[in-house]
Amino acid sequence: MNRTTLSLIAGVTALAAVTGFAALSAPDASGGDATGAAARLPVERTSLVCPAPSTSDLAETAYTSFTPVTKGAAGSGGKAELRAAPDKPGKGAEVPEVAPKAPGTPVTGAGSGADVPALVGTAEGRFAPGWTVQQTTEVAAGTGRGLQGIACAEADTDFWFPGASTASDRTDYVHLTNPDDSAAVVDVELYGKDGALKSTVGEGITVQPHTSEPILLSTLGDTGQNDLTVHVNVRSGRVGAAVQALDDRLGGDWLAPSASPAGTLVLPGIPKDAAAVRLVLFTPGDTDADLKLRLASRSGMITPAGHETVHVKAGATTTVELGNVTRGEAGSLVLTPTGRSVPVVAAARVVRGKDGKQETAFIPAGGPVGERATSADNRAEGTTLSLSAPEGGAKVRITASAGSEGGTAVSKTVTVKGGTTQDVEAPVPGGLKGTYALTVESLSGGPVYAARLLTATEGDTTGFTIQTLRDDRGMVAVPVTEEDLTVLQK
Repeated sequence: MNRTTLSLIAGVTALAAVTGFAALSAPDASGGDATGAAARLPVERTSLVCPAPSTSDLAETAYTSFTPVTKGAAGSGGKAELRAAPDKPGKGAEVPEVAPKAPGTPVTGAGSGADVPALVGTAEGRFAPGWTVQQTTEVAAGTGRGLQGIACAEADTDFWFPGASTASDRTDYVHLTNPDDSAAVVDVELYGKDGALKSTVGEGITVQPHTSEPILLSTLGDTGQNDLTVHVNVRSGRVGAAVQALDDRLGGDWLAPSASPAGTLVLPGIPKDAAAVRLVLFTPGDTDADLKLRLASRSGMITPAGHETVHVKAGATTTVELGNVTRGEAGSLVLTPTGRSVPVVAAARVVRGKDGKQETAFIPAGGPVGERATSADNRAEGTTLSLSAPEGGAKVRITASAGSEGGTAVSKTVTVKGGTTQDVEAPVPGGLKGTYALTVESLSGGPVYAARLLTATEGDTTGFTIQTLRDDRGMVAVPVTEEDLTVLQK
């Protein structure tokens, strides 16, 4: 068998490994498309990375694992599991037991104190399509006290985090977790209001296989900056990356990466009672960006007074103080180019509460829910789901899963008016016991952006965390093909 034949068979085998089935046919002699339309099939393997939750002995961390029921998913086989990624090779660590028994029902696990490690996980078979893991940590006191939450994410090679800081009242770490069998080499770059911070410390950081490295941002630059953009660029391999932003006075939370640089950005789900909103932007190219800034509120698109447009200087971090921009109505920030489209990344820092009882969360620019998106770890009290349709009206189906300890799944259909943001009354499972998952599916209309606000009261301070919901990429397009063995004779 010649090399061409071997390469062909290897390619077909690789495709089959992802989709469960593949066949090959030669192109139509007339030049037409012999493959026809692509079929959409469930993925068969998904990997996620969760950063180490806290360095506080007072931290209590909950994990929630959930896979929505997916039509056509691989039979009754498969599993989903999490394992430790310690901060040093060979270091053992206790792993929270999070092993779901079936799609459609969440399962929870817990960890306590400062020694809970970063986790890497894999879901296969029927557990893979749309697999979602939420990590939620309550810290009773100290720097970063309050509620910290993050949706565990896939490893990748490029991340942008506008909204980090090296100011004296902030302790920010970038967590790099390598889920693979070979070392990853990473550059961490910082950009302030005057451009790149000069430092070689962040160049060529090696993250060993199956380990996690938390890097204190203040060690990468020689000056304190209130607002920074962090760029994580992976030279070889891949990592999971997230920034933990801890404030001495305003609590703290996780800063998830912004959506990829784009000319139009949406930051969904700013709470109606936000006391202060700070927008942080960065454009990675050589061209300045000029953006129109609007707030999609319950009543429609409005322009914040004094902030009709924003000028973003190339290579430098730009900050816009928006105050209590929502004024009693939940909203989403919508950024669009005033002229030429220039790629930008963005995130917003949101502060709630008054005086010494304030808490912080972050909302990065996010993508639409697409075909389907899920938020895990929702509770009977303290869960708010926000939906925005900035481009045009849309209809979605919201499903509340069964509870982790009991309950019956329920669904409802919601219509979102174009140009608005709505806090919707999310369905709650019948007879709920434990926590549950919310899944949003697009049915018709324009793109919908979503965010989940979770609150919890610790003493006399209400902690909160916000996660955006993004397309779970549980389905993959596969060309419809026909078997043609004559190619093996060529």
